[in-house]
Amino acid sequence: MTTSPLLQEQKPGVARRAAHPGIALTVIAACQLMVVLDATIVNIALPHIQDALQFSTTDLTWVVSAYTLTFGGLLLLGGRAGDILGRRRVFMTGILLFTFASLLGGLAQEPWQLLAARALQGMGGAIASPTSLALITTTFPEGPERNRAFAVFAAVSAGGGAIGLLTGGMLTEWLDWRWVLFVNVPIGVLIAVLAPRFINESERHPGRFDIAGALTSTVGMASLVYGFIRAAENGWRDSLTIGSFTTALVLLVAFGFIESRAKEPITPLRMFADRNRSGTYVIMLSLAAAMFGMFFYIVLFVQNVLGYSPIAAGVAFLPVTVAIAIGAGLSQRFLPVLGPKPFMLVGATLVSLGLGWLTFISPDSSYLSGVLGPMLLFGFGMGLNFVTLTLTAVSGVAPHEAGAASGLLNAMQQVGGSLGLSILTTIFGTASRNEAEKQVPDLLANGTAEQKAEFARTHQLPAPWGHEVLAHGISTAFIPAVAMAVLALVTASVVIRVRKSDLEALAGTAGPAGG
Repeated sequence: MTTSPLLQEQKPGVARRAAHPGIALTVIAACQLMVVLDATIVNIALPHIQDALQFSTTDLTWVVSAYTLTFGGLLLLGGRAGDILGRRRVFMTGILLFTFASLLGGLAQEPWQLLAARALQGMGGAIASPTSLALITTTFPEGPERNRAFAVFAAVSAGGGAIGLLTGGMLTEWLDWRWVLFVNVPIGVLIAVLAPRFINESERHPGRFDIAGALTSTVGMASLVYGFIRAAENGWRDSLTIGSFTTALVLLVAFGFIESRAKEPITPLRMFADRNRSGTYVIMLSLAAAMFGMFFYIVLFVQNVLGYSPIAAGVAFLPVTVAIAIGAGLSQRFLPVLGPKPFMLVGATLVSLGLGWLTFISPDSSYLSGVLGPMLLFGFGMGLNFVTLTLTAVSGVAPHEAGAASGLLNAMQQVGGSLGLSILTTIFGTASRNEAEKQVPDLLANGTAEQKAEFARTHQLPAPWGHEVLAHGISTAFIPAVAMAVLALVTASVVIRVRKSDLEALAGTAGPAGG
C-alpha cells in the first residue's frame, strides 16, 4: 500500500517525491562522492597550490591536514547531530557549509585563507558524511533494496579516491588549481535543492551534544600536528613548538577526563574494552598515518622530480586504486572463512614492504623502477585491511552502537592520517635542510651563472640540486612510515584474537555485501 502524494505533503519532513528512491540514492551518493573525492582531488593540485600561494613544502601539508583534522575530529559529533536534530536537516546544513567553504577556498589569495576554507570544508564534511549513510536506513526499507543502496554507497566511497585523482589532474591542467574547489559548488547546490524533495526527514531522538569533547579532541590534535610541522622548520627547541606540544598534552588529557565522565560522550570509551576492536583502531590509525604520507610525497615526487603533468600524475596513481579494489574484494570474499587476522597480517606486511621500497627513491628513479612496484604492494596490502578492519570494528557490537563503532574507525583514519603526515613532514624537513646544506657548495662550484642567480633570488635550489634535496627528504620521510606499518603488523600479531563466534558474526555481516 502506498501513501498518496497529498498525504505525503501534509506530513512534516516527508519528501514530496519519496516514491523516487533512485533519485534519493543519487543525492546521497553524490554527497559521499564529493566528501571522499575532496580528500584526493586537492592532492594532485598541491604543487600548483604551492607555487601560486607560496607555501613551503612543510606548510603545504596543512592543505591536507586542515581538512582531515576537522573532518575526523567532528565526525562523531556530526552523526550525533543527525540523530538529535533530524538527519535530512543536518545533511543539508553540512552540504551547504561544505559548498560555501569550497567557494571560499577557490577564491583564496593567501595561504591562511585556503587553510581556513579547508578546515571549514572538513567541518561540513563531518556534518554531512555520517548523516548521508544514516539517511539510507531512513529512505530505504530493510531488505534487498537497502542492501543495494549500501552497495552503491560503498562503491562510491571506494571509487571516490580514483575519481578525485583523475578529476583533480584534468581540472588543474585544463583550467586552474582553483577549480578542484570550485567544482564542488554546483554539485553542492544541486544536492541541497534536491534533498528536501526526494529524501525523507528522520525521526528526532533526544540526546546531548558533547561539545567539550569535540573541541578538546580536535584542537588538541591540531596542536599536536602543528607542533610536529613547526619542529620541521624551526627545530624542537623553538618556543612555539614546545608550546604546541604542551597545549596538545593538556587538551588531550582533558579530553580523556571529559569522555570518562560524560553521559553521552562523543567517543564512547567502552568501545576500547574489546581487545579486537582496540587493536583494529590502532591498526587503522597506523596504516592511515602511512597512507596519507605516501600519497602526499609521491604526488610531489612524480610532478616536481619526474616532471609529470597533473593528468599524468592522476593516471599514475590509478594502479594503487585497482590494487586496493582487488585486495578489498578478496578479503570480503574469504573473511568469513579465514577470519580477520590473516588479512591484517598479510596486508600490514605488504604495506611495510612497499613503504620500505620507497625509502630507496632517488632522482634517478623512474616511475616503473621506483614508484609503481611499491605502490602496488602498498595498495594491495591496504585493500586487504580496509574491509577487514571495518567489519571487525562492528563485530559483536550492539546494533544501536554500530554507528559509533564504525564512526570511531573512520575518525581514527582521518586523525591518524593528519598525525602521520605531520610526523613524516618533521623528518622530511630536517633531512631536506641537511641535504640542501650539502648541495649548495656544489651548485656554487659547478652551476651556471643563471642557476646561481636564480638561487640568490629565490633561495630555492634549481634542478638538479633541488631534485636531490626533494628526493632525499622524501626517501628519509618514508622511514617513519615503515615504522607505522610495522606497528600495525605487531598489533595484528599480538592483540587480535579471533574466536569461532567472531567468525560466525563476520559471516553474517559480510554475507549481504558479498551477494
